[in-house]
Amino acid sequence: MIQLNTFFVNGWEHIVDINAYDHLLFVMTLCAAFKISQWRQVLVIVTAFTIGHSGTLILSALDIIPSNPQLIDLLIPFTIMITAIANIIYYGKEGKFSSNKLKYAIALIFGLIHGLAFASNFKFMMFGDSIIMPLFLFNLGIEVGQLFIVLLFMIALWLYTKVINGEHLKWNLFVSGAGFGIAATIFLNAL
Repeated sequence: MIQLNTFFVNGWEHIVDINAYDHLLFVMTLCAAFKISQWRQVLVIVTAFTIGHSGTLILSALDIIPSNPQLIDLLIPFTIMITAIANIIYYGKEGKFSSNKLKYAIALIFGLIHGLAFASNFKFMMFGDSIIMPLFLFNLGIEVGQLFIVLLFMIALWLYTKVINGEHLKWNLFVSGAGFGIAATIFLNAL
């Protein structure tokens, strides 16, 4: 049982570790265009991301699809930059992201790419014949960590909009711009 708990903890640590800031940055950039009142959409977006990265995590762990770490190191910051651009382009006149279907597609498709990065960590830990329960627990740890990050992010958004009376448009521009800038730096360093 102790070994199985290790998979959950490693999944959790993989997403909340400050050294995994590229994944944290993606989740925060993904949520930046949504207001507090859109928390249901945020949960759907996070779920779409989960479905995407769970799929490639499973396929890669089973050696059905190959993993190329150099390519993944380029694609992950690229996903953040595209998400940041979409946040700004599709931020509608009504003060919220105007194309939820596009955002869901972005989360799902880019989740596929992020799953390959999670898979390399999972494969490193793998031992034994059965991977079903370890894979489930590792992914569950990632998801719980991801929801924790989203909760902290939404609390920060609430403080900004309700306590400081900041405008959501400025929040979106700042978080998306910062996400793009940091991701561009990561991308250039990976070249």
